[in-house]
Amino acid sequence: MSRHAYRRRWGDNDRHFGPLTYAYDARYRPFSVVLSSAEEEYPGCNLRLSAFGRTVIVELPEIIKPHVSWVDLSDREWAKQMPDGRKGYTQVDRRAYGFSISDGFLQVFCGRLTMDSDTDRTKGYFLPWTQWRHVRRSFYGLNGEHVATLPDTGKSYLGDPGRFQREQEIADATPTVAFEFDDFDGERITAITRIEEREWHRGDGRFKWLSWFYQPKIDRSLDIRFSAETGKRKGSWKGGTIGHSISTLPGELHESAFRRYCAENQMTFIGGIS
Repeated sequence: MSRHAYRRRWGDNDRHFGPLTYAYDARYRPFSVVLSSAEEEYPGCNLRLSAFGRTVIVELPEIIKPHVSWVDLSDREWAKQMPDGRKGYTQVDRRAYGFSISDGFLQVFCGRLTMDSDTDRTKGYFLPWTQWRHVRRSFYGLNGEHVATLPDTGKSYLGDPGRFQREQEIADATPTVAFEFDDFDGERITAITRIEEREWHRGDGRFKWLSWFYQPKIDRSLDIRFSAETGKRKGSWKGGTIGHSISTLPGELHESAFRRYCAENQMTFIGGIS
C-alpha cells in the first residue's frame, strides 16, 4: 500500500499516524462502524470507527473489492466505439458494510454505493425515540396576545386537504406591522411582520410517551415578508430574499425584533408605517 493512502482526508482536524487517520469534530458526532472498499484516491480498504465526535480510520489491505460493472451504450448513437467494437464504459462503485447513526438517523450499508435509489445498497431509518414531533402552530397579535392556535393533526396536506387553507386563513387574519428600512445599497423597502410560535414534543409513534420526561421545544419567531429582494445577492442569478423568519428573544415584539434584524444585516431601520 502506498504512503499516499495513509494521508486520507476526513475533516479539518486530521492527524495521521502511519495507517491511522484521527479526527475530532465537536459538532459532528456520529456513532459508526463502516468497512469500505477502495476509492480512486485511496487504494485498499478502510475501517472507520466514530463515536463522541472522534473518528479513527484504519487503512487495510483489499479485504473487499469495489463493484465493477459494464454500462452498455450500444443503443446510443453519440457513444464512441471502443477498439473491441463495444460501446460503453466500465463503472466502478465503492462498497461499504456497517452502520452509522447521526442526529437520530440510522444508515445501514449493505454493499454498493451509487447514490441511485435503483442500485444503491444503503438503507436509512429515522429512529422514532430521537425525533421531535410538531404539535402546534400559534399566532400572536401586536402586543404579543394570543390570536389562534392550530394543532398539528399529524396528517400531511394530502391527507388533510383543508389543512393548508385553514392555516392560511388564520395567518392572513393575524395582525401584522409594516416597517420601512433602507437596504445595504440604500434602496427603500417595506417589511411586513407577523409573530408566530411553534412547539415540538419528544418521541414519535410508539415513543410519544417520552414527552412526559422531556421539556418541549418552543420557538417564537418573527415572520418577515419584504416588498422587494434584499441582501447582497439581489439582482444576481442567485437572487436575494423576499421573506423568511427569525427567532425572537424573550419579551421581543415586532419593532424590537425587526430593529435587531436590521442591525445584524447592514440595514437601516426607518420606522413603522401606519
